[in-house]
Amino acid sequence: MLRFLAVSGQIAWKALGRNRLRSGLTTLGVVIGVAAVIAMVALGNGARASVERTLKTAGTSIVQVSAGNFTKGGESMNIASGLGAATTLTRDDAAAIRGLANVVSVSAGLRSRTFIVASPESRVFTLVHGTEESLGDIHGWTWLDGEGFTAEDVAASAAKVVLGRVASARLFGDGVDPTGKTVKIHDRDFEVVGLMRAVDADQDEAAFVPVTTLGTLTDRTTWLQTITIGVTEAGVATAVADAVTALLRERHASHIKEQVARVAGGLGGLQAPGSGGRMGPADDFVVKTLAGAQVTKGLYTEVAAFALANMPKLDSATMEEMSGTLNRAGTTMTALLASIAGISLVVGGIGIMNIMLVSVTERTKEIGLRLAMGARRKDVLVQFLVEAVVLSLIGGIVGIAAGIGAARGLTALMSWPAYVSPQSIALAFAISAVIGVAFGYYPARRASKLDPIVALRRD
Repeated sequence: MLRFLAVSGQIAWKALGRNRLRSGLTTLGVVIGVAAVIAMVALGNGARASVERTLKTAGTSIVQVSAGNFTKGGESMNIASGLGAATTLTRDDAAAIRGLANVVSVSAGLRSRTFIVASPESRVFTLVHGTEESLGDIHGWTWLDGEGFTAEDVAASAAKVVLGRVASARLFGDGVDPTGKTVKIHDRDFEVVGLMRAVDADQDEAAFVPVTTLGTLTDRTTWLQTITIGVTEAGVATAVADAVTALLRERHASHIKEQVARVAGGLGGLQAPGSGGRMGPADDFVVKTLAGAQVTKGLYTEVAAFALANMPKLDSATMEEMSGTLNRAGTTMTALLASIAGISLVVGGIGIMNIMLVSVTERTKEIGLRLAMGARRKDVLVQFLVEAVVLSLIGGIVGIAAGIGAARGLTALMSWPAYVSPQSIALAFAISAVIGVAFGYYPARRASKLDPIVALRRD
């Protein structure tokens, strides 16, 4: 059977080659249809990915843990301030958090405000973050150049740095690719391995190095200032924050008990559990969703407290609804665009049917001769069906290439996000094959039903 199909394919190829212009014009409808499907689905996927990245940077899927819980200046409204001074948050805590449900990735963090020196004439005083390789994915960074450092770099305390686009522009100038260049941080040479753009302006102005490297340079190898957590989806951040709080309270129980004793002794400042007042547990950390932090960013303490008190489920309600609505809109738009493109495929299929009917008419005597020589009607059916499929697949292959080119062209010219997935390519190829079979079956069946005697008499 396979040999028969191979021979039928060769015959079909020769038959189509006899009139290349007609064959090319016939496949044009399929080419346009497949290209439209590829391009439209790519734009839909790109738009959905852009929405997801925007929601991620808005904080709908990020939980932040900060070391310390001192409330001086904010104790009247129970707002923690002076964070980062405690030394009880460790990388073991970060490892334990990775095992919680709905946690996708975790990045341990340190901070240091210092100079970054590119040359004696070019230096910037900014914030340097010690992080892990997962931070960029958690915050949805857009990579402009390079790919950042790796888990191996973190393990090896490598001297590599990722620059925000504003920090890079201040050091090297606008439009300059900094990857591969060397900067000095804390009197140590660092290789620039990535340039990124973030929605958060503070991150655009900062630099990011492996947390182990910054810990060594600043003598903070045993503790952390922050742990950034990426969760599975919008709406579960509050639940993850509660689980992280419970986990860290259990792990830090001895230290919390010590702080409670200090508060009972009249030292003050820390929040004491069970005191009967408005103060909560004397945690040596603060856990909050980034969505809530973004809403209250820049507000006065009392205003921030009021906002948080009246919107306790912001990330699990409003943001979840927003995410669901935008995702449904993206899915609907993708389906609509693909349906419009599908019309071109139907038109292309009709063109194939039309040209195959013409081919059957032109080759009536050839068909009659084959049937008279002993060919089975099934053989004639398969031969013309294979010819239609080959014609459609050629259009599909050219259409896939054109669709990928169109998607990339739209991205380059109009800055529209586009993502060509392997699934969409496979789908387009399968559709072209189905069109060949669906629209080629009737002409092939008509050829197989010809009477040999009548066919041989045809002029």
